[in-house]
Amino acid sequence: MSDQPKPDFAQDFYFKMREAVTGRLSRDAKRIAEREARASSKPFDKGRDAVAAGDLIDGLLTRFGWDNHIQEADLFNRWAELVGEANAAASMPEKLERGLLTVRCKSTAWATQLKLLKPQVLKTLQEAFPNLELVDIRFIGPDAPSWKKGPRSVPGRGPRDTYG
Repeated sequence: MSDQPKPDFAQDFYFKMREAVTGRLSRDAKRIAEREARASSKPFDKGRDAVAAGDLIDGLLTRFGWDNHIQEADLFNRWAELVGEANAAASMPEKLERGLLTVRCKSTAWATQLKLLKPQVLKTLQEAFPNLELVDIRFIGPDAPSWKKGPRSVPGRGPRDTYG
């Protein structure tokens, strides 16, 4: 009795051969496999236990490699807490690339002041976020105004040549 093949042996054989040749399952084979998976599921089987939402989110963050992005956003959000209110009022982190944190300051004087505090700030950030692998901090002043207006520009000094 146990030597008898399943009644749908021909159909299974056909789908397996088609998958081997094309490299993908047909819609019918997928539907049959899903139906069999649902039919074999039992209410108290392993893997059907409740999962805490926090564990699920942590698993997703790790699987998709978003851990560093979350820590980087946390660093940007906690900037005032990490460097102090006065320093945070005059500076804002802009980007973090390859261990280099770029911080935009509202004046060159503040950039110079924060450069003097760089070892202390770097140590604080490294202790708070060890997985970010911070190597250095670059404090820069505000952007200079652009004199270029419109889609085309003429070479030369432009409007500054009438200043003197």
